Amino acid sequence: MTPKESKALEEEESDRPPSEPPAHGLAERITGALVGAAVGDALGGPVEGYSPEQITERHGGRVHGVVGPWHGSAWRTARPLAPYHKGDGHVTDDTLMTHALIRVYDRVRDHLDAYAVADHLVPDLMTNPRWIPELETETLPLHRLFLAEKWLVTRLAYGHADPREAGVGNIVNCGAAMYMAPVGLVNAAHPAAAYAEALDIAGAHQSSYGREAAGVLAAAVAAATAPGATPESVVSACLSLAKDGTREAIEKVCEVAARHRDFESALRPLRAAVAPYDTVGPDYRAPSLAARRPSRLHAVEELPVALGMLLVAGGDYRHAVLGAVNYGRDCDSIATMAGALAGALGSPVPQDWAKTVAEASRLDLWEPARTLTEVAREVFQRDVRRRRAHERAFAALGGTGCSD
Repeated sequence: MTPKESKALEEEESDRPPSEPPAHGLAERITGALVGAAVGDALGGPVEGYSPEQITERHGGRVHGVVGPWHGSAWRTARPLAPYHKGDGHVTDDTLMTHALIRVYDRVRDHLDAYAVADHLVPDLMTNPRWIPELETETLPLHRLFLAEKWLVTRLAYGHADPREAGVGNIVNCGAAMYMAPVGLVNAAHPAAAYAEALDIAGAHQSSYGREAAGVLAAAVAAATAPGATPESVVSACLSLAKDGTREAIEKVCEVAARHRDFESALRPLRAAVAPYDTVGPDYRAPSLAARRPSRLHAVEELPVALGMLLVAGGDYRHAVLGAVNYGRDCDSIATMAGALAGALGSPVPQDWAKTVAEASRLDLWEPARTLTEVAREVFQRDVRRRRAHERAFAALGGTGCSD
């Protein structure tokens, strides 16, 4: 056998799937990411919008699991949260939108784009009643969404905007990033593909650094599913793809996070590191004049902090999510992202938390994972066929052949 033939054989062997499924294979990674995201969302919901100090005062210490509404039994009327029952294990719109996107993947059975949002996601939000945990009723998901997400319906259903540009004019926030984990999972172990697909999808919802955050979050989840992935490799993948203020914010926050090993000591330093890039300002419920406007210099707060908490926790799910929850501010979305990343890395989601959230929210947290696993496998096979066809066409053009 010639050296060239030997090398070709080695490459062929390395491309073959293992005879035994890995302990943390595709199904396990997808399940961990999606269940982990939902549980993080539910844990963060009741303390969203508050500071670490306010959270400690309200709960007599840090939050260590599922807690009740901030205003107790007065949740129906207490402002600014009424009429949403945030707490007691109820997921929020982060999870509702994530599951809605999975339903789109289930229908399309292929990669998505902004047109899929217009053709499938928006009609789903507008026409199919579902159980909404925070409203404790069955109604249209649209009735639960905040204005930044209702923008999808306004622009695409009523404004007839080009889906690829519909996000322009919306407030710039993490609204698209918070439900982009499925894109990373369909593109498992391929961060660049996840980034490109998420940017296309998110164009219907967001612009500027809000759209960029969606692309980078999807890339981070895809990187986390790769065999042997670590929090450091996830951050490295993000930095290789992120642009402008988003990249700089991730870099600065993660530099600080690398110096901490517990979330308690990291809470203030991480906020200080992200503050120059965050347009909302110090008072989360009273955003600054420059808040949520397009910029190449700024970043959403949620993504860098989620990555920072993942580093602080060393990839451990419980530690990362509790750090995100006790950070406060938009902590349901931060914990959603941190939970998706830690779960995708293979860190187990506490069973008692998952059971409580599933029962309280009246949701099967595992069914969407089974659906998306099937879709991811189908899409991968489609990609292989498309790639092989391209290879044959390129070789026929006199380009580099597969055997060269």
